[in-house]
Amino acid sequence: MLPQEGSVLIINKPIEWTSFDVVNKLRRILKMKKIGHAGTLDPLATGLLIICTGKMTKRIDEYQGMEKEYTGTFTLGQTTPSYDLETTPSAPIDISGVTNSDILQAAKTFIGIISQMPPAHSSIWVNGKRAYELARKGKEVELKAREVEIKEFEITAIEKPVVRFRVVCSKGTYIRSLAHDMGARLGVGAYLSELCRTRIGIFKLEDALTLDDVQKQYMVANA
Repeated sequence: MLPQEGSVLIINKPIEWTSFDVVNKLRRILKMKKIGHAGTLDPLATGLLIICTGKMTKRIDEYQGMEKEYTGTFTLGQTTPSYDLETTPSAPIDISGVTNSDILQAAKTFIGIISQMPPAHSSIWVNGKRAYELARKGKEVELKAREVEIKEFEITAIEKPVVRFRVVCSKGTYIRSLAHDMGARLGVGAYLSELCRTRIGIFKLEDALTLDDVQKQYMVANA
């Protein structure tokens, strides 16, 4: 199933697993050391994770640069330090003044090339440490805004305080930051409450394998 010269695996990452957890699990299943992933997914996110093995690890940067699509939800009226449910939400505030039209109009303002501030709880390197390592210790993290492109930002359902969406975006986009910024634009705050990566370039979640699938296929191939 997996020639030693290298393969590309499309994995459906389970919730509460880090991207590195998936890589380490596959190292044990496949008995290979040269394995890497093409684009981190947060532990609380699910969905498409591209895994490269052997010589195909040379193409990781190529896959990381591909357009990405996500679906998920954000919750209005509360914020969190991590911009998602890794940290505790603030007390809810009244959002009765926010209309469906307000939400739809706000989403339109993010389409195009925008300046986005990454979350303090992110995997960006800061002085030799991951930003989230510093943030979890309560230390102040100084990050710089970056330009990203939001190609599509579709609001697919509104059941306040929860808003469901679909986003197509460039490499480097933080959907947690997009949710946070939407809340700020609406004046009531918001955090990312659910996220699934559904596509990376031509690779689609519907074609992905679970870790159990990989385990079973490897066992059959090596029986």
